[in-house]
Amino acid sequence: MTKTSVLEASEVPVEQTSIRSSLRGYFSRVRGGEVGALPAILGLLSLMVFFTAMNPNRFASLLNFANLLNQSAAIIFIAMGLVFVLLLGEIDLSAGVAAGASGAVLAVLMTHHGVAWPLALAACLLAGAVIGLTIGLIVSRLGVPSFVVTLAYFLGLQGMMLWVIGEGGTIPVRSDTILSIMKSNVAPALGWVFTILVVSGYAAVTLSGARKRKRRGLPVQPPSILGFKIGAFAVLAGVGTHLLNQERSVNPELTSLKGMPYIVPITTVILVGLTFVLSRTAFGRHIYAIGGSVEAARRAGINVGRVKVICFIICSTMAASAGVLFASRDNSISPSTGGSITLLLAVGAAVIGGASLFGGKGKVRDAVLGGLVVATIANGLPLITSASSVQFIVTALVLLLAAAVDALSRRRAAATGHA
Repeated sequence: MTKTSVLEASEVPVEQTSIRSSLRGYFSRVRGGEVGALPAILGLLSLMVFFTAMNPNRFASLLNFANLLNQSAAIIFIAMGLVFVLLLGEIDLSAGVAAGASGAVLAVLMTHHGVAWPLALAACLLAGAVIGLTIGLIVSRLGVPSFVVTLAYFLGLQGMMLWVIGEGGTIPVRSDTILSIMKSNVAPALGWVFTILVVSGYAAVTLSGARKRKRRGLPVQPPSILGFKIGAFAVLAGVGTHLLNQERSVNPELTSLKGMPYIVPITTVILVGLTFVLSRTAFGRHIYAIGGSVEAARRAGINVGRVKVICFIICSTMAASAGVLFASRDNSISPSTGGSITLLLAVGAAVIGGASLFGGKGKVRDAVLGGLVVATIANGLPLITSASSVQFIVTALVLLLAAAVDALSRRRAAATGHA
């Protein structure tokens, strides 16, 4: 950089916002339709308060807190992959059964053919990637609507599972490594190390982003707001780690249960990685551009077909990862794994979290928040009523509410010029 350019950069006026103006700007964006993950966060807090009030001894117990995280994991994995497809304005109706089919590949290779778990796991993920590749090629090259293609895959993959496993059959999974994913816990000391690393990383990314905006002459949040965000995240992560490190076994003398479940750091690492892809890479920007307008993205020189294929590969590979979680949680894979309402819950999780069915809006964290909302309903309702019908009705109402909020926020954003 030349001396002149350095002087020009240093002379760029930086707009330093105050706390009041930052809050005013945030509420202005919410009124303008940019609600983000706010409805999901408020919904999650409301559900937790409600179920805690209705059954404090069971819902608010430490054992149930860990169970809730495990219960939500598979749905969150499928939903994180679905976010990439939804951002394009597409849909993948086969994600649930893709999880089951990929899980069947894992179980058949390990149990029937004695393949070591690393190779079986690689084959499972490869199966998911191949499913996504073929879906993406048909959608992007032949122009067949993703709704039709993935509906056909939904039926075809279910048939393939019945053919491989057999009707009413079940393939057991006995690998200690695979089973430990959903059944083992991180040692408490390592849990604290992981939490410190995550909080430090969040602080570094937040402060680095503020410095970059300042260098470019863009408005930056005041240090007090940045400090509050980092502090609040640190407190939330610290309280969660502290609770998970407490003894939660019903009979501690027989078996001890301490530490965060393995699935927590695994989910966090994948969340960070996929968030980086969406927010810090040219590929991520292309996804949002296509979701905003396919024609405009094509005119801008973006290879729309290639981006679609990669997004479907990511979606199906994440579904295959969920298949591993199903196998680990249930100790087996059956023809019903990934079927029933699994896909509906995953799509609901993404939409409830804030991803738009119309494309162009959403983040990977939306899948995590929405997955926790769905899991909280599934976890809390059986503690206050034995009627399974109530769970379907309540989940449907929450999904309808989330879709309505999405539609209304888009209309509001268009009317106020925030779209």
